[in-house]
Amino acid sequence: MVSVIIPTFNRACILGRAVESVLSQTFNNYEIIVVDDGSNDKTCEVIESFNKLVRFFRIPHSGVSKARNTGIENAKGDWISFLDSDDYWLPQKLEKQMAYLNANSEYRVCHTDEIWIKNGKRINQGKKHKKYAGWFFSPSLKLCLISPSTVIICREVLDNVGNFDEDFEYVEDYELWLRITSQYPVGYIGEKLTVKTGGHSDQLSNRIDGIEKYRIMALEKFILNGNLQPQYLAESIKIYLYKCNIYISGCKKRGKNMEIKNMRLRMRQILSRYRHYSSHGRLINRGFS
Repeated sequence: MVSVIIPTFNRACILGRAVESVLSQTFNNYEIIVVDDGSNDKTCEVIESFNKLVRFFRIPHSGVSKARNTGIENAKGDWISFLDSDDYWLPQKLEKQMAYLNANSEYRVCHTDEIWIKNGKRINQGKKHKKYAGWFFSPSLKLCLISPSTVIICREVLDNVGNFDEDFEYVEDYELWLRITSQYPVGYIGEKLTVKTGGHSDQLSNRIDGIEKYRIMALEKFILNGNLQPQYLAESIKIYLYKCNIYISGCKKRGKNMEIKNMRLRMRQILSRYRHYSSHGRLINRGFS
């Protein structure tokens, strides 16, 4: 069984579309879990309209990571799938993913291509957003290449690497994918089976002042806490320093001197522990220029 987890916060007006897209799946061995992250709109009424087709949990407002983790903790399925409440699926999404996973047993994680719609208009993805199958930890370091709404994960993977880190209000998916792609190959279906919508005012991404700052924080945690093989550790440090230098350059232009000081202190913490990675000396030196 696939447990479909839908976290939501004050999206009663579009939540029904997400739920209906799951109910319309040609694959029928699933459960729907909606976790309301402390909404104060008519979310409860929307869920009640689906009678007993949806398992519903309500928590105090704590962020999307807590909401997803609440769903994981209450899921009954061996496979976990996520669907953001502003996104929706095409009818064959689950069927094609489960058939793919059954035919490719080396994969315990699978994602799909997606359609992007922003402010009601379909937009094209850039080359940098190209998705992959297999071992693609290195491309995942630069930016988030897996959308939560496209993915199915075997529960044993999450048991091994852990759930979403609730300390991350932003880039929580990027942080989790680093842990997963460093240990597992990921399957990929090159069909647009997920519709990702954007542009609405309540999106977290619209409240972020420089998303790279939060990716840097995720990389810091990953480098300091992860038991990484040497190649992955070296790559992570290289990308970390690269992102830090870009961020510092932006701070210089904006006169954010205290932010520069704090960033350099954090860089020293990384470099003092991994000074022996001398192959990146040029980047190291730039970091303190």
